[in-house]
Amino acid sequence: MTRSKAESSPNPRDSSGALAAVRAQVEVHPEVPIPEDATADESLPPVTQLRRFDTHRLLPAKYSVNYESVLTRIADNDEHLQQIFELDNATNTRLEAEENLRPGITQRELVFNVPNYRIINAAFTHPHPLGARFSTSERGAWYAAFELATAKAEVMFHKSVEFAEINWSEREVLQYDEYLADFTGSFHDLRPEALPEEKPDEFGVCLDPASYIASQKLSVELLADGSLGVIYPSVRRPGGTCIACFRPSVVANVRKGSRFRMTWTPNRVVFIKEGSLAAGESASKPAG
Repeated sequence: MTRSKAESSPNPRDSSGALAAVRAQVEVHPEVPIPEDATADESLPPVTQLRRFDTHRLLPAKYSVNYESVLTRIADNDEHLQQIFELDNATNTRLEAEENLRPGITQRELVFNVPNYRIINAAFTHPHPLGARFSTSERGAWYAAFELATAKAEVMFHKSVEFAEINWSEREVLQYDEYLADFTGSFHDLRPEALPEEKPDEFGVCLDPASYIASQKLSVELLADGSLGVIYPSVRRPGGTCIACFRPSVVANVRKGSRFRMTWTPNRVVFIKEGSLAAGESASKPAG
């Protein structure tokens, strides 16, 4: 007797636990290589089918919606503050992109009316003036790490570089919010285990600790090819894994995690979860 479609598919309302069992299997085996496509561009990295929950992104807490704006420090009164906000919004690239006024990304690509959509859109519409590893100055990406320790290491490195560029040597205390996100889809993969055995170092230049030239060139090619993004080994933390997602709609289930306090000095950087001094919740390393 042939089973009906309803009988062969997990029922979300089924109390037998079948759906939970399926999810458990996916979580145990989150990544599955996609069979080779004869028409795939061999000059691009291989593709992995990724299903990853709770990736970590650390953003300055000043971008949180309930964080007091730095503009309040220069406002004389509420009316003056409103005028300053209007002036600031007039040059806000996220707002421009949401009105379809930016060349690097279209309004149709952005997300709306989902939790933290402004945080998601900002990642793509406020690119660094010099770009980042897999994004250019015209279009950003959602960068995250598979491990919290990797996200911390990335922030520590880049903040140290930022202070070194202006020759800053004073102690700084900064707050960061953790944003968790889930990913499901086909991503190009630069991890050693995903690369062909005969070409293990083919894309090694894209992981150059001192240069983004090759990686940015690859990101432009991947975007043109319709890529969702790149999974790659962290350059700042050995053994860590990062993801650069190119598409706002693929950044799923974004929600806040913990708040951290980073204390920076030229010789040491310490990350501590706010409200806790437990050694297991801190991370530190020499600056630079």
